[in-house]
Formats: sequence, C-alpha cells, structure tokens
Amino acid sequence: MNDSIVEWAIQVAETELRASLPRRWAHIQGVAGRATEIRSALGKDSSLLISAATLHDVGYAPRLAATGFHPLDGARFLRDEHGADERLVRLVANHSFALLEAEERGLHEELATEFPLLEEPLLVDALVYCDMTTTPDGDRTTAQDRVAEIRSRYGDDSVVGRFIRRAAPETFASVERVEAALTAQPR
Repeated sequence: MNDSIVEWAIQVAETELRASLPRRWAHIQGVAGRATEIRSALGKDSSLLISAATLHDVGYAPRLAATGFHPLDGARFLRDEHGADERLVRLVANHSFALLEAEERGLHEELATEFPLLEEPLLVDALVYCDMTTTPDGDRTTAQDRVAEIRSRYGDDSVVGRFIRRAAPETFASVERVEAALTAQPR
C-alpha cells in the first residue's frame, strides 16, 4: 500500500460524508490525523491504517445505510462499489470491536462470516486507538472520556450503550498496547 490509497480514501469519505454528515466528517478527519501521527509504529502498514481511519465510519452515509450497522454497510460499500483491498475492508468492518455490537444487533454471524477479523493485532489495536481517542468533533480525548461520551450520547440501555460497556475493557487494553508500542519507538 502507498499514499495513493490514502488519497483515494480521503476522496471517498469526503464524497460520502462531508455534506451529509459534517460532524462525522470532522471525527473522521481527527481519526485520520491520529493515524498519521502514529504511522511510524506501523511501518509498511501505515498507509493501510490511515486509509482505514479515513473510511471507518463511511457506512454512516445516508445512501449506504442498508442495515443501519455502519461497519457492515461501510465494508460492503467498499468491497462492492470500489473493489477495495480486502485488509482495508476487513479493518473497516471490524473497527473498534464491531463484532460485539453486531451481537447486540443480531448480525454477528453475518459480519464474522463476510468479513473475518484480521489476525494483525497491532493494526487492529491502532485503529481502535485512533477512533477511541478522538471526539465526535475530531478533537483529542482519552479512551475513558470517549467511552463515557458514547454512553451519555446513546444511553446505557441502547444497543450502542450495551455494546460500549462490553467493549470498554478491550478498548482500554488496545489503547494501552498502542501507547506502549509508541513509547518503545526510537525517537
């Protein structure tokens, strides 16, 4: 992968989200910015991380919301309309512990079968880190504050509220692993 895939990802995300969901677009820009900041920890996969960060919420675009579950809708769009790289599509489909939310929505088997989780722990953790340390407006935050914000916005009894409570320990562990990897990087 190279920087041309990043340019393509920006174009796709901007086309789908900038006008229709400007706050989501701001979040995506912040998440992509975080990915750019930590790219040295990913080496050859840095462009893949930045592209996944840029496209992780594309499934929220109104014209793409077929199931109402944005990781699945986004991954299908990238695969079916763009023939996107399989690793990229699987990252988008499974970002930030989407399988746990898929269980809450009765879509676990569908997501897991169609888009198996990548067996690349640092890459998966890095996308969680970027997403869960960025506010809905694209600003930096802690994972703890981000989880609290999601719970507050959706409510603890909602599908998203139940999911984020279940995902919180894994989210915090992912963020800690990425922070440890970043600390270990030569300066």
